[in-house]
Amino acid sequence: MEEPNKYNTGEDEQQVLLIHDFFWKALGDRDVEKRFLYCVDWITFIGSGLNEKAANKQEYIAINKKGVEQYPEKFSIETLWKRVSITGDMAWVESELEWTVIIDERAEKEMLRNTVLLKKIDTQWRILHVHGSMPDYRLSGQNYMTNTVTSKRNIELEQQVYNRTKELNQAIENLKSTQAQLIQSEKMASLGELTAGVAHEIQNPLNFVNNFSEVNTELIEEMIAELKTGNNGEAILIANDIAANEQKINLHGKRADSIVKGMLQHSRSSNGIKEPTDINALADEYLRLSYHGLRAKDKSFNATLITDYDETIGKVSIVPQDIGRVLLNLFNNAFYAAPLPPEGGFSDPDYLHSPTVWVSTKRIGTPLGDGGVLISVRDNGPGIPQKIVDKIFQPFFTTKPSGQGTGLGLSLSYDIVKAHGGEIKLVTKENEGTTFTIVLPA
Repeated sequence: MEEPNKYNTGEDEQQVLLIHDFFWKALGDRDVEKRFLYCVDWITFIGSGLNEKAANKQEYIAINKKGVEQYPEKFSIETLWKRVSITGDMAWVESELEWTVIIDERAEKEMLRNTVLLKKIDTQWRILHVHGSMPDYRLSGQNYMTNTVTSKRNIELEQQVYNRTKELNQAIENLKSTQAQLIQSEKMASLGELTAGVAHEIQNPLNFVNNFSEVNTELIEEMIAELKTGNNGEAILIANDIAANEQKINLHGKRADSIVKGMLQHSRSSNGIKEPTDINALADEYLRLSYHGLRAKDKSFNATLITDYDETIGKVSIVPQDIGRVLLNLFNNAFYAAPLPPEGGFSDPDYLHSPTVWVSTKRIGTPLGDGGVLISVRDNGPGIPQKIVDKIFQPFFTTKPSGQGTGLGLSLSYDIVKAHGGEIKLVTKENEGTTFTIVLPA
């Protein structure tokens, strides 16, 4: 029998199984010394028989030698099944062995189940512990030879279960990977809608900045002309106008800066760190961006926006980019559900039948005396059929046509709100609309 190499290459699993097979084959060959080449000195062993216990290599070798002396001829050891598990630098191999010994020209068979524990020391796997036990039917006193067919069928079934479990674990890993990709796709889809809204929304403050800059350029030229003629009074008045325009430029520049920061905050991965946030400003920001994002895709789309923000709320400790994603999803869904405008257009006196989205915030109390914040998003769309209300927060469930939604938006929103210690609920009436309510601890 060839001795295994030092395993400088190859997979750990192959190395572990090779040492395992080497260990048992050496016993079948009655070569006790060679059997322990890949065992540590402090190897331990526990067996089913009397006095089958060893606390180091020398004791285990002594037990082996005593066992080998009982058989004048070599005996064969067949591995009926085996499976390996590896975690870091530790590995264990479970197996069931069938021993065949020739006694008085008659083949005697025996079964033994084993667990071999190994550790990777430097670059070499070493055996630390061996545990051998008799199968249940042997311990009960039954004759192995009369149970050969049943035993082998059980082994086959065990192997099938093991293989099937391995396949299922792989399928679960594949599903997790696919789910992660879909979640990223959902985030990128909302980012695309947000970007379209940003492009539209940021144009207004940039227009103000450009216009006031041009006006200031003209005013500076006029001021220089007045100073040259000695008309200091008129020059001071012009200077005051320039200063006022500069304040407006600064104001609209900060407005554009906040919009860009909001987009960047939404696009980056959440760090999970809560920070004091103005819920009203956050809700209003994403409402406008959602609306303008839809307008960028469909110029004919119009809707009435009605807001009612509670100014007494103050700052709330949340992860802003996460709650921003929740709000953006609810706003997008509300606009998607909004009905078409009436024949009379938006000048129709009964404007509530035009696409309308209501957004409100409110500070609330709880029975425990602590505070909370309620955010409400309502639309006047067709509502959600009662038969699917219970499914609305399930992953991959969507009421949108194929290709228009992943079915992850509300599921992710539910998880985010729950992670904040809050809850998200809905009330819907067919042909009247839907209201989503988020309750967050303040």
